[in-house]
Amino acid sequence: MIEVLAKLGRGPVFLAGEVLECVITFTNPLSASSTSASSEMLAWASAQIHCQFHASENRVVLPPSNGSKHDVQAENETVFVPNRGERGQCILSTPPKILFCDLRLDPGESKSYSYCETLPIDGPPSFRGQSVKYVYKLTIGCQRVNSPIKLLRVPFRVLVLHGLKDYQFPQDEAVAPSNPFLEAEEGLKKDSRLADLATELLMVATSRRSLHLYNISNTRGKVGTFCIFKTVYKIGEDVIGTFSFSEGDIPCLQFSVSLQTEESIQEEFQRRRGQPVSFSTHARHQEACLHTAQSSFSLPIPLSSTPGFTTNIVSLKWRLHFEFVTSGESAGSCLVRGSQSEAITWTGVEQMEVDTFSWDLPIKVLPTNPILASYVSQFSSTNSITI
Repeated sequence: MIEVLAKLGRGPVFLAGEVLECVITFTNPLSASSTSASSEMLAWASAQIHCQFHASENRVVLPPSNGSKHDVQAENETVFVPNRGERGQCILSTPPKILFCDLRLDPGESKSYSYCETLPIDGPPSFRGQSVKYVYKLTIGCQRVNSPIKLLRVPFRVLVLHGLKDYQFPQDEAVAPSNPFLEAEEGLKKDSRLADLATELLMVATSRRSLHLYNISNTRGKVGTFCIFKTVYKIGEDVIGTFSFSEGDIPCLQFSVSLQTEESIQEEFQRRRGQPVSFSTHARHQEACLHTAQSSFSLPIPLSSTPGFTTNIVSLKWRLHFEFVTSGESAGSCLVRGSQSEAITWTGVEQMEVDTFSWDLPIKVLPTNPILASYVSQFSSTNSITI
């Protein structure tokens, strides 16, 4: 028996273009209850990253698979197919890397191997929507002699920040001779610079503030105003806005604000022409506001949510969805006197005419630091199997 343990040192969330590093440890455990321990042999082990695409057959017409091979491998074959047995299409994969050949482990012995690979910068982000899914996995395959291949899959999350792909790092030492022993160190330096650049781009994009003021009106007149200071956010931030009803001509009885994503399939891949867009609500605020001069809301953008993106098949956009309930009468008619005695009480009317209307405000949601997103990830940094 051999235990295979894979550990992502920094966590299970990465930016596209970063280097994923995984330490894979093979151990021949020494059991205290066993009376005769023996050496164990593995013929080989390889590792590869792939992105699997899933689509709802009721909503999406799958594109051609670009000649990707269907899983025709039998259990006893020696071909390493990372996405063997998985549904959907493999739309992206890195070249497989051999970890070792002919490994012998004595009882109680373990050996570790480091796998490093740069994540493709032009791939889609990790996404689990109502119509499509993009799922990233690192697959480690290993095999004993004359035994079926065993696969250890390590799921992880990829965030995509547009703008990194076209950035060229300065060549500070372009004329210096290259040292093959420093290639790994240089790769880590570039990876660190990429993370620093992403942090800087995100800070610049999301720290800009300017007053955005909107008049809220229906067909009968002005209801109030809405104020928001920015429309570009990172996942994990709060969307904050304020309402002013003091200058409105039409009384507002109630309002609600929903933070939503809009998942739409590109027209050429729609199962039915003109099929409706899918909406998902991530946070919601509702408030009764009759005779309220000002109000505000704060909606958190979940760290586990997917920033906006577009591929050739699907696009994801963010918006604030507003719904207002207004009175069909003046504000004074919303209250009635409860009695004619000296102690006058005012109560709400039992029935009244109301009008409802809605409004959508698009916002932009970007990724955040992948280390921060790792704290709430559903994926574990450590995965293992026994073969």
